[in-house]
Amino acid sequence: MQPDTDTDLLQRMKKGDESAFRELYNRHSRQVAAFVFHLTHSAVDAEDILQETFLKLWTNRDQLPPIVHPGSYIFIIARNKTLDHLRKIAQQQKLVDHVWANISNVADALDLQLDARESQQLINTALSRLTEQQRTIFRLSRQEGLDHATIASQLQLSKSRVKNVQVETLRFLRQFLSRYSELLLLLFILTTS
Repeated sequence: MQPDTDTDLLQRMKKGDESAFRELYNRHSRQVAAFVFHLTHSAVDAEDILQETFLKLWTNRDQLPPIVHPGSYIFIIARNKTLDHLRKIAQQQKLVDHVWANISNVADALDLQLDARESQQLINTALSRLTEQQRTIFRLSRQEGLDHATIASQLQLSKSRVKNVQVETLRFLRQFLSRYSELLLLLFILTTS
């Protein structure tokens, strides 16, 4: 007695014959699993897609069109399931990448804020070590943008005195900041030049 062809098995399966379905599964499952594994590189995903492929074949058996090559039809189902799976993974990866990018941006912004805060604390420490006159001249010059003549007039000092205090103050601040960070010193020099 000749074994049933795939077409015979499919016809029996359409009528609800579970043994015909099992035989189709036994004939094609190994090749389908190898095909899906080749595309997904995952034994777990290959097994899941293999099960989904044959589940779809069984649950849609009543609506199956006339099929000339059942083996090819099964591979088409497996291919479509695999492509759906890969698209889903790609979308999830995009979402993960997007979330990580947002987390990185927030982390970078927090790092910059912390660096700026630490730098400002260091500058404030340096400024606290100045005399009252040095702090006042520095504030009027660097923070309020006044020139030497205006500062001298406001503080009732000579213009040369204001200039000398300014030079001494900047020298002290550069030396103080250089002990803590070359980068901070560079930033300070660039912003006070």
